[in-house]
Amino acid sequence: MAPREVATATVRWSADDALTHLYAAHWHSLVRLSYLLVRDQQVAEETVQDAFVAMHHRWHLLREPEQALAYLRRCVVNGSRSVLRHRGVEERHLRSLPDDTRRDLGSRSTVASAEQHALDHDTGDRLCQALAALPRRQREVLTLRYYLDLSEAQIADALQISPGSVKVHAHRGLEALRSMEEVDRP
Repeated sequence: MAPREVATATVRWSADDALTHLYAAHWHSLVRLSYLLVRDQQVAEETVQDAFVAMHHRWHLLREPEQALAYLRRCVVNGSRSVLRHRGVEERHLRSLPDDTRRDLGSRSTVASAEQHALDHDTGDRLCQALAALPRRQREVLTLRYYLDLSEAQIADALQISPGSVKVHAHRGLEALRSMEEVDRP
């Protein structure tokens, strides 16, 4: 189906039919988006699953069902932000504990996915580390822009910010990446 036909067909579909189609067409890219933000494959998959469940429950409330993918992206970005906030709270709490208690609890460990191994190659690893060093909003804007190839308007919608803010964050993020690259050169 052409994109326009899909959007038109989505309007007539039930929640089950629409989400089945959206899942088949976009699950991998949504998981990748979340992974680039949270850097954990299992958490990324759970975040995307939660977004699909939330959309299913709210399908009847969508005024423009053809915007379902944009809504899913927004849910994934917000879910990823929530994971990062929770992680920050956990890490602050762990730092406040005595060393012996921290040692007993162990560190968070996850088995690296095949995707993680691929990203760990030299260039990909450096890029991911550089992205991780950026402020959250710049990292989100650059990920949506260069990974999902979204327009400024689509990024603004996904992040619920103005298109002008998208431009500013993209510009600042790219400048920061360039300056990091210059520092890394011998």
